[in-house]
Amino acid sequence: MAGRPAILTVDDDPAVSRAVARDLRRRYSENYRILRAESGREALDALRELALRGERAALLLADHRMPEMDGVQFLEKAMDVFPIARRVLLTAYADTDAAIRAINVVDLDHYLLKPWDPPDEKLYPVLDDLLDTWRSQDRPPFEGLQVVGHRWSARSHDVRDFLARNQVPFHWLDAVEDAEGRRLVDAAGGGTPDTLPLVLTQDGRTLVGPDNRELAAAIGLATTAELAFYDLVVVGAGPAGLGAAVYGASEGLRTLLVEREAPGGQAGQSSRIENYLGFPVGLSGGDLARRATVQARRFGVEMLATTEVTGLKARGSARVLQLADGGEIGAHSIVLATGVAYRRLDAPGLDELNGRGVFYGAAATEAVNCQGANVFLVGGANSAGQAAVYFSRYAGSVTLLVRGDSLARSMSQYLIDQIERLPNVSVRTCTEVVAGTGVDHLETLRLRDVRSGEAAEVEASWLFILIGAAPLTGWLDGTVRRDARGFVLSGPDLLADGQRPAGWDLDRDPYYLETSLPGVFVAGDVRHESVKRVASAVGEGAMAVTLVHRYLERL
Repeated sequence: MAGRPAILTVDDDPAVSRAVARDLRRRYSENYRILRAESGREALDALRELALRGERAALLLADHRMPEMDGVQFLEKAMDVFPIARRVLLTAYADTDAAIRAINVVDLDHYLLKPWDPPDEKLYPVLDDLLDTWRSQDRPPFEGLQVVGHRWSARSHDVRDFLARNQVPFHWLDAVEDAEGRRLVDAAGGGTPDTLPLVLTQDGRTLVGPDNRELAAAIGLATTAELAFYDLVVVGAGPAGLGAAVYGASEGLRTLLVEREAPGGQAGQSSRIENYLGFPVGLSGGDLARRATVQARRFGVEMLATTEVTGLKARGSARVLQLADGGEIGAHSIVLATGVAYRRLDAPGLDELNGRGVFYGAAATEAVNCQGANVFLVGGANSAGQAAVYFSRYAGSVTLLVRGDSLARSMSQYLIDQIERLPNVSVRTCTEVVAGTGVDHLETLRLRDVRSGEAAEVEASWLFILIGAAPLTGWLDGTVRRDARGFVLSGPDLLADGQRPAGWDLDRDPYYLETSLPGVFVAGDVRHESVKRVASAVGEGAMAVTLVHRYLERL
């Protein structure tokens, strides 16, 4: 890395330019170089010079009203030089409409109204957050974890996805196309798509085809609980689980968060969530998961990775979770926030090609490999719409396959509007996938019109499936009541003709989010008849903790 990353500000008013640079130096000069320019052209020259020297730009602040090249035009050109630099537009009150339009034009991160006073309240918190986001995406000359794999290796995909979703930076090398990748595979004794990937750690170890638990241990994620008993254990680190953990720990409960795969759940794979309150320019699911994870740790939440829960038992007033490795964790109370998995698509050929062109979820790590290709997405809800918008930046074409006759039944209108504006995205309603074929990876799909029954074959190397919701709650058999589809019943849904559920031994009805086992609560998508939105999941996680306190007070 050549020197400190840069923060660049551009404003055609010299006095304002100096004042902005002064505020930036006061806060950031220790870790960043502060550069200023007085025209868009001068600022672009400065950025190109940085790029030629191998340096990085972290943050760009551009005044909107500049002659020759306004702020939006500058930021649009700057994206070509430093695409992950955070972008801020400085506006006057009369320019807010232009700033809002710029969100769509240059994927603007924020707009700030001038003047700000004091900067400690109106400037620095915004920039701190943007710089934190930039650091999470920055890829300086790499000295850390390396992953050597095959493009069409299912396990190579899984490892990349696991690391990315756990916010662990790594360098990917293709074992076939990259000379360094071939050298490392040869040095390790060779490899095939079935034995890859190789994971090379910073301390010199080489892991051959590691499972997620081995990988977690190698990168320093905790996989064993520090205590045997907690006030609260939250199962699942999606939005509901993260919300419950943050509120539980912030209110003084010894809180453990147990996650099977990675923080964020299904929402963590969303490329852009634009209707989440308080984020007017939207944020990715990965960013939301990262922020919430940092917040949880700040409040003292203990977090376990790659930990699978296999059973739940009551032992007196204690609630005991049984783990796949044979261990147990006890608690006064438990919040079930395991979310749901995407439903498997039952069509010949797809299971055999899973991870080799067929993926469940958005699989953002694969987007760059789709450059110029034809991508097919199955699903009609928000997750599919967000994925379509995201993949449109890379793919030659994106086709959204929807079994119903309209997107309006399950997708937010803002996403429908975005999709309609994208020239390389098309929607095929009343269409289903009935087969997939390929040798070492997906090559063709067979699509059928559900109205006419007519089928046609299309060339396809990429299929992303985002349909349905399958709750993974089989491990609750005999302990917690569920509906016919496996979703957990709670509160009023447990009452039949005013009668409490069988085995309920308390002199009160179950609390709103309480399951049929007192002291065990449920939040988020896994709950019967829940609203499948990130905001409602977070709210239920917070509400569950309020009810936990009520339960503990009477315990």
